[in-house]
Amino acid sequence: MALGNPGERYRDSRHNVGWWLADRLRREWDAPPFLIDQTAAWTRIDRQAVEIELIKPLTFVNRSGEVAAELDSRETFDAGADLLVLLDDVSLPPGRIRIRGQGSAGGHNGLASVERALGRDTYARLRIGVGGPHDDRIDLANWVLASMGQHDEERVLAAFDHAFGAVECWLAEGVGAAMNRYNA
Repeated sequence: MALGNPGERYRDSRHNVGWWLADRLRREWDAPPFLIDQTAAWTRIDRQAVEIELIKPLTFVNRSGEVAAELDSRETFDAGADLLVLLDDVSLPPGRIRIRGQGSAGGHNGLASVERALGRDTYARLRIGVGGPHDDRIDLANWVLASMGQHDEERVLAAFDHAFGAVECWLAEGVGAAMNRYNA
């Protein structure tokens, strides 16, 4: 599940880098185009005998938990094993990734929404660094909803090969192997 905000206004924002990575995964895996329902854009693909769903909630980042709750209501869904959340992280430098199997929301309202919906923090998340404001007077919400400068965007996009490998490793070997291999 990739966190982001719908609409042209937010397409290039820092908050949408999770969606950017989901789009990259869809292309790399040659998955069908995203379909849109009331709460999410989604696509499915069978890969190495595993059904993968790429999901981009359309509920805005701060309400991403609504889609996580829909997933959690499925009888065969286990968030600890089946969920990887792709999201932006202002505490990481642009282009740095970090994958974890559990942890706090770290001030990210979208991740907090997912945790509230699931009632747990034990699920994988891949954080993509977008850097934070260099001036304390800049509102963090405005920062994540703004576009990155060209240099930072290039660093984020350059990290997607590494992030793609981390996702593939998580799928094949689990979060522990992905953490050991892909966290710097």
